[in-house]
Parts: sequence; structure tokens; C-alpha cells
Amino acid sequence: MPKILVVDDEVGIRELLFEILRDEGHDVQLAENGAAARAAREAGRPDMVLLDIWMPDTDGITLLKEWAGNGQLNMPVVMMSGHATIDTAVEATRIGALDFLEKPIGMQKLLAAVKKALERSARHVNGGLSLGAFARPGPLRDLKRRLDQILAKSPLLLLRSAPGGIVELVARTAQVAGKPWIDLAHDSNPLSIEVLQRAAGGVLWCEELARLTRLQQKNLLFAAERLDRYSLRLVAATTQSSAELAALGWDEAGLARLFETGLGVPSLAELKDEVPDIAAHLLTQLMESDEIPLRRFSSAALNVLRQHAWGGGYGELKSAVKSLALASLGEEIGEDEALQLLAPAGEPGLAPAGLAPEVIELPLREAREAFERMYFEYHLAKDGGNMTRLAEKTGLERTHLYRKLKDLGLR
Repeated sequence: MPKILVVDDEVGIRELLFEILRDEGHDVQLAENGAAARAAREAGRPDMVLLDIWMPDTDGITLLKEWAGNGQLNMPVVMMSGHATIDTAVEATRIGALDFLEKPIGMQKLLAAVKKALERSARHVNGGLSLGAFARPGPLRDLKRRLDQILAKSPLLLLRSAPGGIVELVARTAQVAGKPWIDLAHDSNPLSIEVLQRAAGGVLWCEELARLTRLQQKNLLFAAERLDRYSLRLVAATTQSSAELAALGWDEAGLARLFETGLGVPSLAELKDEVPDIAAHLLTQLMESDEIPLRRFSSAALNVLRQHAWGGGYGELKSAVKSLALASLGEEIGEDEALQLLAPAGEPGLAPAGLAPEVIELPLREAREAFERMYFEYHLAKDGGNMTRLAEKTGLERTHLYRKLKDLGLR
């Protein structure tokens, strides 16, 4: 029996929809606001949702964005409103809503929309985690705002990142829920017009330009010239410069086109404080797609994830979250389990005891500066800022000492 969640703050509408849909043989759940809708969706996993736009605590558009960003928009959603504008309906569809019903809702329109949604439900594809999941102020929300500004003006975007970047997380933000996602690196055949037509409204993706074959390079540039025609977005990423890619055989005119619009993307090492939040959202997404059983992280386990260097970037973090969830013997993933996976006993290359892992992973010059800063901060605090004693302990002449402290940003 199909499960339908009805979310509306008006009790009369909730009861009317409940009676109509129950008489049609559906299992109907009711929620009076955004908070109740979140709880009902978590508990019941509905096959579709009828979602009111105007509610007192969280409006329907915001809730829709939240589900899309969390990778939880894996069921069709039909929006309802008696006061919405055309722009609101368009925005809801862009985010991932399947349909829009204007109140008062006629029975035939309601049943037709429900039938369409339930037919779609069985084949609805769950996208990956995106930046839309991170609502609190911080670098991830700011990154999404910059991305949205660019995508509003350009269908083509090049993500520039050092190794270990979160380029896939950023790129998934460009995908409209339920629309195609095509990885150009996974196709070794010439790209045809028919493929682009079927992908209309979706995203063409390339994680690293330097890894594409000559044919895949030609496919990408072929698609780049036809994005507007098929309402496509092309999001590519690279850790290489234009000159380095040209040395690998890329067409220079094509590279000039790709490098027109770029966005810098941070690595996980630069987002250490965001790692627990990313890991928790990845865990939720895996549970939503039934890839793992019900799991949660302990605070200590999340701290282990936060302290890890993540040299393999976002892909390494995704693999670690899934591995921890599958291997855990209980619902809570503990600190010891995280340590055993990320830092097994006797593993070569671990940071020396007492030295933060993120420091040992830095380039030599930056690691030396980080150590010197810690060294001088320690002795300044220990000797109460006495420069004479500090000069004696460090063996530096006072003029040289003052210059060193200034270079390190210390007083």
C-alpha cells in the first residue's frame, strides 16, 4: 500500500485530503508543520509527499531545499498553495518538486498528480550529497552562495582545487533533483546528440580533466558548445593549470573556453571543523538509500574524523563513512572503530606522537613555520614574555628574534 505524507497547517485541508486518499486505498500520514513533516518523513519513509508552501515554522520551499541538499529528496514531492506566484512554482520545480497544485484543489487534479507521483516513485533516483545540506553560517554555505551566483549566469563551471578537494560535493549542488547526472570519464564512446537530448536539464561531470582520454576530451568540448541548446550544465574539475593540461594534449582553444569561469574549492584539510557535519550528512544519505543499516556517530568518533588528514579528499571520507557504518557492531559508531580504520596499529607514516597530523601533512616550509610558531608561543607564555630569557633559550640575537616573531605574526 503506497504511503503518502500530507503536510499542511490547515486542519480542514489535512482531513479532507486524508479522507480522499484513504478512500483510494493509500496509507496516509499527516503533518501540521515543517518539524512534524521532518519527523514523519524519518519515521515513515513515504512514497510521495503533498507539501504546502506556506506554513508557520518552515515554509515548504525551505523544506524542499533541505531534503534536496541532504540527499533525502528520493521521493516525489507535489507542492500545494493558494497564494503562490508563478516564480514560486518555477523555483519549486527547479529544486526538484514534481508538480504544483493550486488551492482549492480539484479531486481529479489531485488524483492525477498522486498517480503520476507514485508512478515516478519507483524509479526516482537519489542524487549525491550537496552543499544545500549545510544551512548554518560557515565556509560551506558561503561556497554554495558563490556557486549559485556563477550558475545563474553560466552553464559551464571549472572547479579549481588542490588534491583532496571537495569537488564532487560542490558539483552535486548544480544537479536538480531527479535530473540526469552523467560522468564523462566513464564513457569511452563518442558523445552523440541523442545522449545530450536524453540528458536535458541534467549535469555533465568530470572530476579531473587530466585523467580524460583524447576521445573523452573531445566529448567534453563537444558538449560544452551545446549546453544552452539542451538546458545542460557542465561542471568539470582539475588540480592542473591550463599549461599543464595543454602539455597532456588538450586543445588550447578548448581550454580557454573551460577556464573562462572558475571557482576555487577548498580541501578537507582546510575544512577540518566542517568534517564532522559532512560525515554525519553522508551517513544520513547512505541510510536513506538503504546502503547501510541504521547508524549514528558518537561525538568521539566524529572528533577522530575531524583530526584525520584526509589526503584522499572527499572520496576517502565517503569510503570511510560507509566502511565504518557497515563494520559497526551496534547502532553507534565509536571512537575505537574510527581509530582502527583510520590509524591502525603499526601503520607507517603516522604523525610522530605529540605532533598534530595536519602539521606533518603540510609542505616543509609551512610545517616549519607552524612548528616555530608553536615553539615561540610556548616559551613566550612560559617566561611571561621576557625577551631576554627568550633570546637566551633560543640562542638568537635580540634583533633577529624580534624579526622572527614579527614574521610569525607574534608579539
